Amino acid sequence: MISSPSGAGKTTIAKKLTYNKKNIKLSVSLTTRKPRKGEIDGVDYRFVSIEFFKKKIKQKAFLEHAKVFGNFYGTLKENIDEKIKKGKSILLDIDWQGARQVRKKMANDTLSIFIVPPSLKELEKRLKKREGSVDFIKKRMSKAKQEIMHWHEYDYAVVNANLNDCLKKIKNILQIHNHIPQRQFISKY
Repeated sequence: MISSPSGAGKTTIAKKLTYNKKNIKLSVSLTTRKPRKGEIDGVDYRFVSIEFFKKKIKQKAFLEHAKVFGNFYGTLKENIDEKIKKGKSILLDIDWQGARQVRKKMANDTLSIFIVPPSLKELEKRLKKREGSVDFIKKRMSKAKQEIMHWHEYDYAVVNANLNDCLKKIKNILQIHNHIPQRQFISKY
């Protein structure tokens, strides 16, 4: 699992870690939010209605789910089970709430990494590049301070001051964990 505050780089890192890899797949979460520019349904997220999402909650279909910034996000159990049966490792790009739920259900089968921005000032700069609205940035920055407080719940925390350096550190972590018995995650890095 990889988590971080909005704008710290977790989605970019997750995509780079799984790009052209046969042994690891990026989990595609369901969300009730509207797609951002360039996002593709079924690739970046499965964009669903609130009604559909709530129906899945009632069916206990989620491995994890959370409400973030007024939108629901969640990982369907069946998607994870299907990939595990095929011998794949799964990378979850989720927030701290979802990571906490997964750890409770699969404590011995998870590795968790929290991506930390180099500073709050840098995080704010990155958010401004993504979307300049003052309200958007204010909400994300307020939430980021709360999210960062959960870094200690993770197996590792990695600072993303430079994307390539951060990726190297994460690949090293994954490689080390491949050599721990009963924890086979990603190989061939």
